Parts: sequence; C-alpha cells; structure tokens
Amino acid sequence: MNKANADFPASKSVDLARVSSVTHWSDRLFSFRLERPKNLRFKSGEFVMLGLPGGDGKPVMRAFSIASPSWDDELEFYSIKVDDGPLTSKLQHIKPGDQIILRPKAVGSLVLDALLPGKRLFLIATGTGVAPFASLIRDPEIYEKYDRIILTHTTWRHSGLAYSQRMIRQILRDPLVGDDAAKKLLYFPTTTREDSPNKGRITQMIASGTLFDALDQPPLDAAHDRIMICGSMGLNTDMRTIAVNAGLSEGSRSTPGGFVIEKAFVE
Repeated sequence: MNKANADFPASKSVDLARVSSVTHWSDRLFSFRLERPKNLRFKSGEFVMLGLPGGDGKPVMRAFSIASPSWDDELEFYSIKVDDGPLTSKLQHIKPGDQIILRPKAVGSLVLDALLPGKRLFLIATGTGVAPFASLIRDPEIYEKYDRIILTHTTWRHSGLAYSQRMIRQILRDPLVGDDAAKKLLYFPTTTREDSPNKGRITQMIASGTLFDALDQPPLDAAHDRIMICGSMGLNTDMRTIAVNAGLSEGSRSTPGGFVIEKAFVE
C-alpha cells in the first residue's frame, strides 16, 4: 500500500532499483516489480520508501508496502494512480528498465512478531492496503503460526479486487505454501459501491456477525484470535473499536498484543 506522511527513519542512504515488470489492473490501480537490492533485508508485511526525481531535482519519496514475501528475489508493490499526485502521477507511467529510487530500510507495524501467539489470524484490508498481506500470506511462517488465516479485501468496485483475486489463485498453486494455503487460508472479497455477493462494509459485517456466518466461523475470541489492519482511516478507526471491544490489546514489536494497525499512512 502506498502511504503519505510516513514517519520514516532519518537515514538518507538510497539505492536505484530497476523496474522488471508493470501491470495495470484498472484506470486507478497498478502493480510493479523491482530488482531487489542485495543490501535490503525485510520482514514480510513491512514497507520501504520509493521515489522519483522531482521537478527541482530533489527526489519525491513515499512509503510503499512490499507485496512480495521476504524470500523473493524481486520486490513487488501495489499502488493507486493519482493524476495530480506528486509521485504517483509519474510513477504510473514507469516501464521495465526504468529505475526507481529506493531507501533500503524496511519498517512497519504489520509483522507477525508484533502479535501474541494465537490460533486464528484476521487480515483486514481496504484498497491497496492488501499489499502487506500479499507478502504475509506468501510466507511459510504465517502457516506455521496459525491454524486459520482469514483475508478480507474491500474495494469500491469489482475491478479493485482483480489484484487480490489473482494473488489467491497464484498462492494456491505455489509449491512453497500452496498446500498450507488450501487448508488454512480463507479469502473474503467485498465491494461497497457495486453489487456483489458480499456487498457492504467489512466492519459492519464483522460487527453484525455476517462475516462469520458466511465463512462458517465462530465469532471473535480474544483468547485465540489476532487481527492485522491496513486500509483507510475509517477502517482503522472502526476496526480498532471492534478489536478493543472484543478484548484485544494493541501490539507492537516491543510489546506484542492481539491486534496491530499500520498507522504510517493516509490511504
């Protein structure tokens, strides 16, 4: 997920990463892959700063969640297109062979180490907020730690789900995690503006129990359930309330808890 106003470490060291592929999912969404710098280490779920030169020659940098797992030789990112955005207005036109400025220091809240041990993990995303979860569900560690992983992805329209739908198909065929994903991973796509089998806000579906009924799952249980949240400010606020009311405490790397939210952005 691309994030503005990120609270990022002051390190100024940057690399240039070459674009290996670009996929346009709609008139509003695209993904791209970069050759991974050898000095970049990250945990699945983290984000890095990417940029392009600005009009004054200074780089325009924004934070983007890494959508590829930590073991991948390339870095994948999923972004919105903003025609008047200082970065994405240019970034949406990149082609294979172009170079992107990358600050090789990964950080973020959406890492498994920030959660207490549990049995069921909910990954709640809106829009491009699915990117860090695309990383996590392609990492074998998540299947070692949880008996059930439930990914929800909410967008305005069907076209916004194309990225996550393809990702799920690929994961089920993946020789590394495909068998575990087939047994443990549930995917629940929803739309809020276009009609669909699961139309509505995911927070309302959780609060009303509709989500649990649809997936034949029991309601939230603070003793065994953990939640990761990444999306709009409205989603973050409402999901925090749901999590706290269910008896879950917010976690961090230093103090693991029952839920975590990626706060370093405005979608």
